[in-house]
Amino acid sequence: MAKCFLLAASLSAVPTAHAYAEKPIAIAIHGGAGTIDKSKLTPQKRAQYNAALSAAVNKGYELLAQGKTSQQAVIVAIQILEDSPLFNAGKGAVYTFDETHELDASIMHGRTLNAGAVAGVKTVKSPIALAQAVMEKSVHVMLSGEGAEQFAKSQNLMMVENSYFDTEHRYKALIRAKQKLAEKEQELKDFQAAHHVLDAEYKFGTVGAVALDKYGDLVAGTSTGGMTAKRYGRVGDAPIIGAGTYANNASCAVSATGHGEYFIRYHVAADICARMQYQGVSLKQASDTVVNKVLVKAGGNGGVIAIDRNGNIAMPFNSKGMYRASRKHGEQAKVAIFKDE
Repeated sequence: MAKCFLLAASLSAVPTAHAYAEKPIAIAIHGGAGTIDKSKLTPQKRAQYNAALSAAVNKGYELLAQGKTSQQAVIVAIQILEDSPLFNAGKGAVYTFDETHELDASIMHGRTLNAGAVAGVKTVKSPIALAQAVMEKSVHVMLSGEGAEQFAKSQNLMMVENSYFDTEHRYKALIRAKQKLAEKEQELKDFQAAHHVLDAEYKFGTVGAVALDKYGDLVAGTSTGGMTAKRYGRVGDAPIIGAGTYANNASCAVSATGHGEYFIRYHVAADICARMQYQGVSLKQASDTVVNKVLVKAGGNGGVIAIDRNGNIAMPFNSKGMYRASRKHGEQAKVAIFKDE
């Protein structure tokens, strides 16, 4: 009799498929924030952005609805954006000052707090796939440069020539940036000082995804080409756990986009999660405070996408626009760029 009671008790403690089906699922993605001029965004270009963002968020949601994990949804959504020349990641990555591409990415799992990141890779087709491999197949959290690429080869990830990431519009942006830098560098006698005169369009641009699966797990991922005309192996916030990416099942998952130096200094992604966990505030309040108060006061521009363990989504930004999309259980995808959308 005792054995029967124990068996019954143990079975009742195991979540059923029906119980999982009632759990919330949700996903949010971004394609970068910055100076997005509404007057120059033609209907045709807007349609292209809408299509790419919709494809990414819907594919990620489709996987969640099928019972796949938040990690799988995040990876697939980001890879769709990495493959699009519209965004500053993967195929559409910006150029360095030396006219090459150096890519960064990271991913974090909210249940295990495991994380993987890569910085300055040049020949890996999908940086987010490599970040995932670092998280799952290595004893490290972050790998960089040639070492990261050697690890990618050992994991049989797809490798490409650096020229694979070339796009005409990014190259033209580099030429414009270098012309501005040359003018100001001559005037200021300092490249670093001159770099401050570049518009936000040269400093912003990242893709990312956050998701909640029916098992209650939160995952965040981010991928980027970095800053136009960057030098000296510059690394931004995207691969820095706690700055551009963070996830914790006890609070939320966050992926950031903006002027990376500020997001690193103010530990933006982790700060949002910590405010939720230790102050007991909502996801909306925590993310709004960090993005629209802490960052604004510091002079940092950009935004975040965030999701909590109940499936609530927040996507605040303090720049002119942020390419973003989200989808929750029982709803259609929502795609937006500007604040009034």
